[in-house]
Amino acid sequence: MSQKSIPAQEALIIDGLKRGDEHFFRLLFDTYYKSLVAFANRMLLDIDLSRSIVQDVFVMLYDKREEINIHTSLNAHLYQSVKNRCLNHIKRDKMKNRHHDILLENSETVQAPANSLEYNELENLIRSTIENMPDRCKEIFRMSRFEGRSNQEIADKLGISKRTVETQISNALKILREELSKYRMLPAFLCMVVFFLI
Repeated sequence: MSQKSIPAQEALIIDGLKRGDEHFFRLLFDTYYKSLVAFANRMLLDIDLSRSIVQDVFVMLYDKREEINIHTSLNAHLYQSVKNRCLNHIKRDKMKNRHHDILLENSETVQAPANSLEYNELENLIRSTIENMPDRCKEIFRMSRFEGRSNQEIADKLGISKRTVETQISNALKILREELSKYRMLPAFLCMVVFFLI
């Protein structure tokens, strides 16, 4: 289906977006923001998270405006984008819950840090290790672990391949494993579970 099948008014808005005309972006935002937040909230049951996801969709739309290629309609494109991000979040949340279960199952056989001082020591070690990573490796790892972005989202944001993102995350985890393996209380894998996934 070509872009000719898109209603004339939407085609005009898309052209305005591609030119970077903020009037059209504001029109689109004002028209769809509230309904998209309500749509996301029905899936996530978290209004603040829903607002954040919808805002991210609009930011991505603006950032990638010159590459816009909509074959259905703006309405369908926006709702599908929000739906995909919500599903990605739910998927990541389920993965976190699985890691919680693994940690609980193994908690009786693992000697954990005895007090908050040791937890602070562990946290400081992780933070300093991340801080000393190469800049691109550090940036990608933070986007992945702290911002919860998928590998494809990071690739799109930075204009690099998904494979490059995967390689940089793998390098970051290798660096962390090497440093955390020196920690005397917890195995490196569980250290990362404690810090990044709880």
